[in-house]
Amino acid sequence: MDYRIELLPRQPGVYIMRAKEGTIIYIGKAKNLSDRVKQYFQESNLYSRGWKLPCLLPLIAKIDYITTASERDALVLEEKLIKRYQPFFNSLGKDGKSYPYLKLTMSEDFPRVLLTRRHIPGKDLYFGPYPKSSIVKSLLRFLWKSKYAPLRPCKWSFSREKPLDERKINTCIYYHTGQCPAPCAGKISYEHYRQLAERMALFLSGDFENITRSITALMRRHAQNLEYEQAAVYRNFLSALTHMKERVLVGQFNEQQIVTAMDNTDKLKRLAQVIGMHKIPSHIEAFDNSHLFGREAVGCMVCFINGEKNHEHYRRFKIRSKLPERGGSDFTMMEENVFRRLRQIKRDPAQMPDLILLDGGKSQIHAAMNAFERAGLYIPFIALAETNEGIYLPGAAQSIKLPLGDPALNLLMEIRDEVHRFAITYHRKLRDKQTLSDGPMSA
Repeated sequence: MDYRIELLPRQPGVYIMRAKEGTIIYIGKAKNLSDRVKQYFQESNLYSRGWKLPCLLPLIAKIDYITTASERDALVLEEKLIKRYQPFFNSLGKDGKSYPYLKLTMSEDFPRVLLTRRHIPGKDLYFGPYPKSSIVKSLLRFLWKSKYAPLRPCKWSFSREKPLDERKINTCIYYHTGQCPAPCAGKISYEHYRQLAERMALFLSGDFENITRSITALMRRHAQNLEYEQAAVYRNFLSALTHMKERVLVGQFNEQQIVTAMDNTDKLKRLAQVIGMHKIPSHIEAFDNSHLFGREAVGCMVCFINGEKNHEHYRRFKIRSKLPERGGSDFTMMEENVFRRLRQIKRDPAQMPDLILLDGGKSQIHAAMNAFERAGLYIPFIALAETNEGIYLPGAAQSIKLPLGDPALNLLMEIRDEVHRFAITYHRKLRDKQTLSDGPMSA
């Protein structure tokens, strides 16, 4: 059984339980994948779900997962996967319903905000989806009552060319109580009302900074005056804002991306098993050097997150160390390359990788050890030798040899080839630039 629960990341995401033949039997979401999946195998929880858990556990042969940007992203991805694969043990999510969007009816002269589960292309604007619709409804009520964007709450259809019947206007409680700007009765101009709609569109697009500051100040002021009930209203509003501004990336997932994400988790789990890591190396940084007889010497680093290239974190270094004349020193360059990256990580620990990969063998291992000692920082690292594709671990007498086609080796070779390409490209760019600056050679 390929559980390897201890390797699951402590990140939000979706877990996918499979039977022996590969059939998906259950899909769930979690704020913390590691903690959530462990709960299934605790004896105290065995009968917490009636018949489902005792029947599910004996059938689980493998657990895949896909990490997401947030818990909300995990909620939406879970819904999509359940609808697509219809797992036997999932009762919720099979009814064809989807999470609601907010629809701003800009196609109307006097727009409204509606909750809808259908996304129809056109002039209307859609925001979301929002898994926790009750929070969104509360926020919209607050915006309306506070007069921040009091769009009409009625369902009547009217326009400048087709005004609303006066009898309907006279029966409207929102009109008589002054809670609505009443564009139907001409209490607000078309231009002014459209400004309110555009303000709402800007807000729903994520322009929360100004209103967050003002609401935070109001909450603190009421709390200082011991007006805790009113302070709690503002606190709940800020909580709803946080829910609204969470990015939802799940729309970018397609069938192939889901398959790729699950394949990558298999590769990472296999790599952790091969090199003896107790956690999945989700964040891997790889280092390589390039030069021509010591000239235009460069060091480069590439970054892979969850088995995928993360170009934003790629780094390039011009080698400053003194190198032998008409020659280079891979040892010296690798030490400088790693050391300079470690200094960046010390300034910003959030960039700390789970694993470092060096292009090379034992000499690169020693160079990295020197860099770690100088920086006063240690990160698990390995080296991959291009000659025999051997994996070298610090202090190990022999390299680890994996058969071609092994998922862990495939991943390491992909990362090593990418950093090699990146280093050569940067070196050639500098070399070409130097050639141009030297001018054409005389005949």
